[in-house]
Amino acid sequence: MSRISTSFKDVTKKTSYFITTPIFYVNANPHIGHLYSALIADASARFQKLLNPNLNIIFSTGTDEHGLKVQKAAENCKLSVENYCSKISNSYETTFDKFDISHTSFIRTTAENHKKCVHHFWNKLEPHIKKGKYSGWYCTADETFLSQDQIELVNNVRVSKESGRPVEWAEEDNYKIDLRPFKQDLQSWLSKPNRIKPKVFHEILNREVNDLYDISLSRPQSRVSWGIPVPKDDTQTVYVWLDALVNYLTVSGYPNSKIWPPNVQVCGKDILKFHGILWPIFLIAAGLKLPKQIFVHSHWKVNDEKMSKTKGNVVDPINAGCQYTESGLRYFLLREGTAHSDGNYNDLKIRRILNAELADTLGNLLNRCCGKAINPNLSYPKLDLIQFERLFADSYFIELNNKLEGLADIVGSHYEELNFYKGIDEIIATLQCCNRFFEYNKPWELAKNDVDKLESILHVTLETLRISGLALQPIIPVLADQLLNKLNINNRNWNQITPKWKNTNEIVNPINLKKDNIVLFKKLLIN
Repeated sequence: MSRISTSFKDVTKKTSYFITTPIFYVNANPHIGHLYSALIADASARFQKLLNPNLNIIFSTGTDEHGLKVQKAAENCKLSVENYCSKISNSYETTFDKFDISHTSFIRTTAENHKKCVHHFWNKLEPHIKKGKYSGWYCTADETFLSQDQIELVNNVRVSKESGRPVEWAEEDNYKIDLRPFKQDLQSWLSKPNRIKPKVFHEILNREVNDLYDISLSRPQSRVSWGIPVPKDDTQTVYVWLDALVNYLTVSGYPNSKIWPPNVQVCGKDILKFHGILWPIFLIAAGLKLPKQIFVHSHWKVNDEKMSKTKGNVVDPINAGCQYTESGLRYFLLREGTAHSDGNYNDLKIRRILNAELADTLGNLLNRCCGKAINPNLSYPKLDLIQFERLFADSYFIELNNKLEGLADIVGSHYEELNFYKGIDEIIATLQCCNRFFEYNKPWELAKNDVDKLESILHVTLETLRISGLALQPIIPVLADQLLNKLNINNRNWNQITPKWKNTNEIVNPINLKKDNIVLFKKLLIN
């Protein structure tokens, strides 16, 4: 318990919380994997704000719009590259707005302030940059050079071992940086236990750090024209990954930033090397502080298969939101997504989870408390202390009370670690416990012969719904808002997640519930 409490005390001392998602490459429209990255950061930012309402939240996301792959995608769509980038970037903004992503900054790498930031950062790196011949296997799809050890032959085609995408040999004059002199500083940064989370990805980076080499920082303008020109040499464009990573500095106001470094940088496991090796080395070389933590998440499969355009199984979040509602999809992705291993997106699974947990366990419990037979005046009754003492003879209440009293710390510790699925699991377990308590006490019978006890049962049940609604705010903000509005709850900060009966001074007057009829989550059809 002391470990959890200490972390919360530390949070209240912070004046700002800076969290980032990767910026998303505009070679295609957003899919659920991109949304998942944004949801992790969104839920974390919302949670931090609930802990400390005075906290200054900086939450950045955006689009990565340069590089050869973007050039080719624009050509395939028969659009100018500028119009193509705007079209795809707008689709990301629309998607994130639709799913209530509360970002404070949406950056595009084609923006003028970003180009200036990249030039300033390049100049800081310049003492470590040299120009010369660079040769190696280049993967256009991944926008990266690979060593001989990182490729393999599949059906007589050389491909990246990691992504499976084809590579081609490239020889060109460009700017490069030797990563090896920064190995000791990088290892020192990585030595902190919570630097890279989850632990499995920390272990991967600890191996990667032993394989450092020269990397290219630019491409010839004749090959990659759609990019930011290298300062004082317009025959070269800045390597797309350096350009993209600097977005985090642009958001911070670099070179005049007052909020650097980020508290947490969220990224997918496929770009771990760029965020966990290249990015810290670039920052070390530029004399800047390094991120406090990199949080790495795994991918989403669809029906146990990898998502790919070839298979035609890429899931569009907007279409999925129409099927399951935006709140439903938010809930499912954060409920079922685990950072350390790939999640599985499956229609039947989604419908069963949403029906069982949002429609039944949560929504139906609210409906039953508002039924005319047991609560005709729609009140959140005052808790009679004599009746309350009698509840301790009820084993169902004892179990529920224990869960409610520990919920803020247990769920909060999971949210703090960005393990939202674990926090949700605790909330649902508490609601299931409350459903058992409600059923056992048969309020429909108490309405006929024991109104005083009925009111105590209603109070405990509505109090459970209030606490659960507060704890679900980072996960499903719209549904949580509807629930708390119905209960007429105004104070919604994290410190309110405790049963009111712990402080008898709060057990004063009943609350009138809002009269409007709401269905928190409509059951989905299962074929």
